[in-house]
Amino acid sequence: MSFNSFGHVFRFTTWGESHGPALGAVVDGCPPGIPLDEAMLQHWLDKRRPGQNKNTTQRQEPDAVEILSGLYEGRTTGTPIQLLIRNTDQRSKDYGEILRTFRPGHADITYHQKYGLRDPRGGGRSSARETAARVAAGGVAREVLRALAPRVQIKGYMVQMGAKVIDRSRFDWDAIDGNDFWCPDPAVAAEWEDYLDYLRRKDHNSVGAMIEVVARGVPAGLGAPVYGKLDSDLASAMMSINAVKGVEIGDGMAVAALTGRDNADEIFMGDDGPVYGSNHAGGILGGISTGQDIVVRFSIKPTSSILSPRASITLEGQPTEVVTKGRHDPCVGIRAVPVGEAMMALVLADHLLLDRAQTGGVRGRIGPEAGDAPVG
Repeated sequence: MSFNSFGHVFRFTTWGESHGPALGAVVDGCPPGIPLDEAMLQHWLDKRRPGQNKNTTQRQEPDAVEILSGLYEGRTTGTPIQLLIRNTDQRSKDYGEILRTFRPGHADITYHQKYGLRDPRGGGRSSARETAARVAAGGVAREVLRALAPRVQIKGYMVQMGAKVIDRSRFDWDAIDGNDFWCPDPAVAAEWEDYLDYLRRKDHNSVGAMIEVVARGVPAGLGAPVYGKLDSDLASAMMSINAVKGVEIGDGMAVAALTGRDNADEIFMGDDGPVYGSNHAGGILGGISTGQDIVVRFSIKPTSSILSPRASITLEGQPTEVVTKGRHDPCVGIRAVPVGEAMMALVLADHLLLDRAQTGGVRGRIGPEAGDAPVG
């Protein structure tokens, strides 16, 4: 299987399956001299780790990351960084009944149609278990950003579960880490808990979600026109996450309802450079960052592994009903939050290094001393 790598200069490749002995990532293109150790990465993996509360899958994985290469005396050497995460709580017998059956909503059928075989144990390579490797690689990217662009801050949170949406008038940044849903609206988070408990225990069902990821302190000038756009790489990064079916930058699909006057983010001159009256563009214009907050949203479909019977077919083409047993997230959006943060970090680190390679940090001046040519 090809296409397991992402990025241009800062590039990572993930490997491994849900029920194999291990999974991991190789990070290439990391600058030398970046402080790095396993604890720095483990912090982010612990956010994504399964089995931490009743609202996620009860599979118990420590997700302990090991760094096998690319370090010397606590600093990156500039050579490939190999990251290893061992699987310790596989329960492959749960999938024996679907060995020759395709689960509706899963990649079982398309993997078979493309490759002629598939790993039915937890979905194999198509499992969301693969995202643990992305979070580990994203931890490396965060340390690159910390060293080279220390003002950058990345935060993800859930803004919708099913039809239940947060009230943005109650948005509280400090509340995000205080509940199981990474929700900035504490009042709706309590409603979500009751709703998800009903879906899981009584309705034998699952539900979708919307995640928002914001990057603050991103310098203006990252990205490139046409085929190197920052927003196109962000969209690709988020869409590559398991179960994602839609991505928006800024106001996203809502801009279709706006007029030109409504949509244009007016520009004013501030003490330290340009400031904007709004941020409909999500911090990116022409594929290049403006210096405003970068805002990305993505929608996660409901978990397809449910106890409610669904119609399908067998490998031989016979009709059947599928009831998926095992341990699954009733709302996969919860653990997708740290994955979205990781993909944001990976794209920003990549574009930061791309910009340094192309422009060397040269920027056009704006203000009374602006000249005709860019000045570093």
